[in-house]
Amino acid sequence: MLANIPVTDQKRIVIAGAGFGGLRLARQLSGKNFQVVLLDKNNYHSFQPLFYQVATAGIEPSAISFPLRKIFQGQKNIHVRMARIKKVNPEINEVETSIGTLRYDFLVLAIGAGNNFFGNASISKYSLPMKSVGESLGLRNTILNNFEKALNTADPEEQTALMNIVVVGGGPTGVELSGAIAEMKRYVLPKDYPELDFSRMSIYLIEGGKRLLGGMSERSSEKALHYLGKLGVKVLLNRYIKDYDGSNLLFADDDVLRSGTMIWAAGIKGNTLEGLDAKVTTRTNRLMVDRFNKVNGYGNIFAIGDLACMSGPDLPNGHPQVAQVAIQQARCLAGNLVRLEMNKKLKPFKYRDLGTLATVGRNRAVVDLSFIRFQGLAAWFFWMFIHLMAIVGVKNRLLIFINWAYYYFTYDQSLRLIIKPKMREEIL
Repeated sequence: MLANIPVTDQKRIVIAGAGFGGLRLARQLSGKNFQVVLLDKNNYHSFQPLFYQVATAGIEPSAISFPLRKIFQGQKNIHVRMARIKKVNPEINEVETSIGTLRYDFLVLAIGAGNNFFGNASISKYSLPMKSVGESLGLRNTILNNFEKALNTADPEEQTALMNIVVVGGGPTGVELSGAIAEMKRYVLPKDYPELDFSRMSIYLIEGGKRLLGGMSERSSEKALHYLGKLGVKVLLNRYIKDYDGSNLLFADDDVLRSGTMIWAAGIKGNTLEGLDAKVTTRTNRLMVDRFNKVNGYGNIFAIGDLACMSGPDLPNGHPQVAQVAIQQARCLAGNLVRLEMNKKLKPFKYRDLGTLATVGRNRAVVDLSFIRFQGLAAWFFWMFIHLMAIVGVKNRLLIFINWAYYYFTYDQSLRLIIKPKMREEIL
């Protein structure tokens, strides 16, 4: 079955994925002399850096999501389709998708990365990832459900295990999530569950390396550790998880920690795709690309963002898998696709590191820029400004700002709802 896309005399660029890279590329190509088909499994773009705030009831999912069709209203050369890409057939320039087969002149793979459980099936089964809006809502449901269960058990050990929360991975996501949960414990949960003794609740942040925020400066790492300590988070460095069964967490040294909630933020790997030569795939499922983001061995297939591995002497493992890389690669690729049509020389991609930042609860953040590094209240305001400006849509920015302001002045999050999908066979 062929996908229902109108045939034109324009060259067709198929973009798989509407994350930071795919969305930016489509926006850069709007109005250009190409037919652009943007595919994504959802009909919206999500702002991933704030997933943790959805998971901790800080903001609603719609505030960080924006409909793709609204973004491209009036852009006649952009065709948005909700579909999953299944397989690439490079020999005939076609992709197989959930809505049918689609021909392309240029294919851009921007399907991002998923969780890397390093082959551990039990951790994959029982831990809670946070790579989508749905997973963030699932995490929120689990945390709140466990407190509801804790109210109804008379076993003190079981109650403590249900209240304990473990976050694995000391990068920005793990640090920000741990800080947000610690603030829930301090300001919100005791009011909702006054029958529980919150002195028995512990929040653990486990990192396999020797320090937090390994991609940031030593000063920022130390400050983040200090801030988390003040919030009551128990940070365990140089510790590795061997197994988890949903209730008991087993360390590599065979220590055991009981917790009903283990959140996985310890690694990512590229989303897999059939049809490409296995030789162009790294051990973490990234696609090896040249300096123009062209997948090695293919003349008209490109990869950008988390999926792309552009290695070199200075970057043996490719660029960091962060939003800025995807956005900058999309801009460069958009220009190069236009240059290809004009038979002009292509420009190689050069990453400009704009810096890294992470927040650690209210009034606390760490910022590493190329020209300055700072922490504390000023860094927190800077973090908020940067994230607000990066959100798509004025309305979304306003919603997030209102939620932040409300929580800041009331110390109360108003979105503590357990929302479950209702199955057809369920009987109330």
